[in-house]
Parts: sequence; C-alpha cells; structure tokens
Amino acid sequence: MGIYLTGIAWVVGAAALAGFVGYLVRKFGWDEGRPDNNDAAGQVFTIVGGLHAVLVAFILISLFDSASAAREGSYHEADSLVAAVWAADSLGDEVKGEVRKLSADYISTVEKKEWPQMAGGGEFVSDTGWSQLDRLRKAVDKASSDDDWLRERKTEASAQLWQVYEARQDRLNAVEGGRVGGVVWFALILGSLISVLLPNLFGGTRLAAHLVIVSTLAGTVTLLLFAIYQLQNPFGGGVRIPPDAFTAALARLA
Repeated sequence: MGIYLTGIAWVVGAAALAGFVGYLVRKFGWDEGRPDNNDAAGQVFTIVGGLHAVLVAFILISLFDSASAAREGSYHEADSLVAAVWAADSLGDEVKGEVRKLSADYISTVEKKEWPQMAGGGEFVSDTGWSQLDRLRKAVDKASSDDDWLRERKTEASAQLWQVYEARQDRLNAVEGGRVGGVVWFALILGSLISVLLPNLFGGTRLAAHLVIVSTLAGTVTLLLFAIYQLQNPFGGGVRIPPDAFTAALARLA
C-alpha cells in the first residue's frame, strides 16, 4: 500500500508543480503562450514527445518482459529441482535421503536468505546456495549405476540439476540486469521535463484548460517514470515476485 501512496504523492506533486509553472507563464504575460507560437511549438512537441514516448514504451516493455521471465524462471528452477529429486529417488536409499535433505536445505536458503537479499537490491547474495547445489551434484555423481535404468535415472538427475544451475544464475542476474543505467535515467528525466514544459508555448486556450492540460501531462509522465523505477528489480519494489514456486516445491518434496 505504501508504494501506491508514494506513487500518488509523486504524481500529484508533479501535476501541481506543472500547473503552477503554467499559471506563472500565463499570469505574467510572458511571450510564451501566444497563439502564433502554436505551429512552431507543435512541430517541436511532436518530435520531442514522440521520441520520449518511444523511449519510455521501450523501457517499460523491456522491464515487463524481464519481470515475467524472472517469475517463470523461478518456477523453472523449482520444478527442475523437484524433477532431479524424483530422478534421484531411484538411486538407492542413501542417495535418495541425502538428495532430499540437500534439496530441502537449498529451498530453505532460497526462501529465507536469498529472497530478502534480492528484494533489497541483490548487492550481496550469499554463496550458500551454490555450495548446496555443488553438494547435490556430488551426491548424484557418487551413486552407483550398475544397469541401464540406474544410468538413465542418474543422467536425468544430473541434467535437471544443470537446469537448476542455469535458472538460478538467471534469477540472480535478473536482480542487477534489470536496472536502468544512469545515462538512460538522464534521458528519461530531461525528456520528461522538456515534454512537460513545451505545452506552455501553446496559446489560444483558457487558463483553466491550460492548467488541466499541463498538469495531466506532468502527472502521466511522472506515473510512467515511477513505474519504470519500481520495475527495475522484479524481486522488490512494485513487482515483488514472491518465492511461491519454492514453497510449492517444498510441499511436493514433503
């Protein structure tokens, strides 16, 4: 709820500030806001506004896709781990018990340690999960494979663990990989300011209508920027992907 209140505060604040600037432009009778500015200002606004809209749309779509991929990747990681455990169940009681215990420990590490760290920005995620995956791999490798059935189960378990490894790496990369760079933020903020200020060059509208136009534009642009900021980390902010996939996996293993 706090995120939505913060977003509303930013939108309302930006709209109020833009309306105040528009009021000053019209109130003090500066050269801006004259009807004979409309043709030139309209051409500039079309170019600048169009380019800025393309940039914002491209970034938003990219971040939405990244968030969806991160959510699907978490389920792929958890499902692959369950498949590896089921395949290892055929490799003898000793291997079965060790693999199940290590898998449960890995899920607990992901849920209780890594997820809060990723939600906070992922600047440091402990290596415990990697160590547990390595022990899982060694537990499967040491299993005997005296016949074709055991060799097939062992190969399947190893292949599924490799899928877990790849999905885990993608999950950790998604924390940092989705961040918008400083140069892009500079372009977004500067482009937004220009797009919001340009309507003050238009003339012919009444003061009330003009204030509604510039306030609405400023609020909309700010809302999009706020959405971009919240979507940077799919495991925190407004997206906040929960570890439901691993919770379900632990229930299946139990």
